[in-house]
Amino acid sequence: MSAPSMPAEAQPESFAFTEANLERARALIAKYPAGRQASAVIPLLDLAQRQHDNWLPRAAMDTVADMLSMPRIRVYEVASFYTMFNRAPVGKHLVQVCTNTPCWLRGSDAVVSSCRRKLGIDFGETTADGQFTLVEVECLGACVNAPMIQVNDDTYEDLDGPRTEALLDALARGERPASGSTTGRSGACPAGGPTTLTASAERAGIALPSAGSADILPADDR
Repeated sequence: MSAPSMPAEAQPESFAFTEANLERARALIAKYPAGRQASAVIPLLDLAQRQHDNWLPRAAMDTVADMLSMPRIRVYEVASFYTMFNRAPVGKHLVQVCTNTPCWLRGSDAVVSSCRRKLGIDFGETTADGQFTLVEVECLGACVNAPMIQVNDDTYEDLDGPRTEALLDALARGERPASGSTTGRSGACPAGGPTTLTASAERAGIALPSAGSADILPADDR
C-alpha cells in the first residue's frame, strides 16, 4: 500500500532537476542504447523523488516523461505501480512495514500493532508533526531475518513489538540507529549461531584433530 496520491489542486505547477541532478540524469540515460532510453524511467523517478522531499509530484513525472520521450501516462503507470514511489508528501521517516508471508509467520502482526500504538496512525497516514508516515509493503528482501521494516533507505530486521517501539523512539529523538539485525546477529547467520560441524563440536566441548591429521579418519578408512 503506497501513500495516497496528491489532489490535483495541491500539485506544484512545475519541476526542474537541479544542475547536479540533471547531470546525474543524463549519465543514467547514457547507460542505455539509442531507442531504449525509457529503461531509465525508474532511476530518474527515484532521482526526482529524492530531490523533492521524498515524494513525486505530477510535474516531476511529466519532466521525466519528456526527457525520455515517453507518453506521460506510461510514467504515471510506473510511479503508481511501485510502492517505492510516493505520490503525496510523506513524513521525515517513511516507515514501511512488510506483512508478506515470511514476515507474517515470524510475527509482523506485533510489529504493525506497535507502530500503530506508538505513532497513533494507521497505514497510509502521517503523524500530525510530519515526522512519521506508516505504509504497508510487500517483500523487502531479507526474509531470513523476518520480520522487518524499512525506514527511508535503512532496513531493520529481527523485530518484535518492544524492539520496534525502541526503534521508533530513537528515530523520534533524531537518532539514526544502525541498520540490519536488531538482535545483533551478523548478516543472515542462524539465530542460534553457526551450524557447521566444527562449530557444533566446539559448543559441545569436543576436541577436533588438526587439519591434515591422519587421526581424522578411523583406522579402517585410511
